[in-house]
Amino acid sequence: MTSPADTPTRSFPAHPLYSRITPQAVPPRPTRAPRIPPAPAPPLRTSPRALVTGLAAGGALTVTLWLVQAEPSLRLDALFATLAHLSGLLAGYGILTMLLLMARVPAIEHGVGADRLARWHALGGRYVLGLCFAHAALALCGYAAHTGTDILTTTLDLMRYPGLAAAAAGTALLTAVGASSARAVRRRVRHETWRALHLLTYLGAGLAFAHQLSGPDLAGGPLAAWLWTMLHSTVGVLLVWYRLVVPVRQALRHSLRVIEVRTEGPGVVSVVMQGLGLDALRAEPGQFFRWRFLHRRLWRTSLPFSLSAPVRDDTLRITVKACGDHTRRIRRLRPGVRVLATGPFGALTAHRRTRRKVLLLAGGVGITPLRALFETLPGNPGDLTLLYRAGDAAQLVLREELEAIADSRGAALHYLLGPSDDPFDPLAPHALRRLVPDLDEHDVYLCGPPGMSSAAAGALKRAGVPGSHIHTEHFAF
Repeated sequence: MTSPADTPTRSFPAHPLYSRITPQAVPPRPTRAPRIPPAPAPPLRTSPRALVTGLAAGGALTVTLWLVQAEPSLRLDALFATLAHLSGLLAGYGILTMLLLMARVPAIEHGVGADRLARWHALGGRYVLGLCFAHAALALCGYAAHTGTDILTTTLDLMRYPGLAAAAAGTALLTAVGASSARAVRRRVRHETWRALHLLTYLGAGLAFAHQLSGPDLAGGPLAAWLWTMLHSTVGVLLVWYRLVVPVRQALRHSLRVIEVRTEGPGVVSVVMQGLGLDALRAEPGQFFRWRFLHRRLWRTSLPFSLSAPVRDDTLRITVKACGDHTRRIRRLRPGVRVLATGPFGALTAHRRTRRKVLLLAGGVGITPLRALFETLPGNPGDLTLLYRAGDAAQLVLREELEAIADSRGAALHYLLGPSDDPFDPLAPHALRRLVPDLDEHDVYLCGPPGMSSAAAGALKRAGVPGSHIHTEHFAF
């Protein structure tokens, strides 16, 4: 096993776009390490497997509820009707599941990860819409077969019933929300507009619930209706509490304000905010908050940004790269601006660590959460390695801080510089193994642009790192 002090600085083929810093295990002039606040008590976390198991159990109970009510029959209209009931119940349960995934429940967010929840939400939404359409089609076919009429006449006849009209309106709203999330549409819609359209989900879910209570889907009796109502009420309370009450309470309690905005690089700034009693947030390095700056042209939007330093002295810091109207306006913030911060969220934290050695792999402004982890992850000299990919030296963010941390901790710090289309790929499997010979003995924390993260994850797996030891969390806007 080779320590940073034993590794020659030219152990990798020289390349004009590659630079490397390998601090000595015992620096000639020891520097005082930054004060690291005591680690907060670990929060409750729900693992991905536990969440999937719980949701699957709920789906099985929903099917059981349908089986209890089902009346076996070979008649065509009865067959359509019973399948319509099953798809309707599953659609209702699916809507509740989608709302729960986005309710920002801390135990779920911290254990599963916000990006994974968002992917599950997007994927599940397609199945929920499919179940809604299947329910409508099967119900129409069943009624048409029962009355001997055509589909158009059946549709017009059923729209006279308020419960069915509510179901149709709810399905239309959910369809509009789903259409706005399609990749081709999402790229052309402003973030504020997209978020406003997503608020229609709550109205659509409410209309679907009203339809189920008034229709035959809960015909099993008062107990079934009561259980269904309690399930909806529980999810509703979680949504109101964590998406409305908790953010307002945090804003009043912590009174967060901007105290400094400083330039870190081309188009990159750090925003330092100070408040009251911020230790109570129990924010962990690697996590993010959803920030809303109460300033003209900024207050309408909240976006997630990771902490780029541990919480200390009642201050929080984020580092933001200008990549849109909202992020460009952040550069013009002035001290004194009030800030609403909801969180913390995310699972890219020390609790994912399973091995003594850790590799932190960052791309661009993805260095922000990894910089906080680089300072705080427990480890002896030689246990931590940071690889930082950037186009050139001018694009390196927080460079002086990274070098000071590496120097004080005896950690290895490597800058991998060069354009993404350069023939020399410092993130290729063989290059990674040359940089980190015992790569397969490391946990890897990965954060960067989606394309870079995907390519790096693939290279790590080909280099021998198991997928379960690659920890990543990212968003694309």
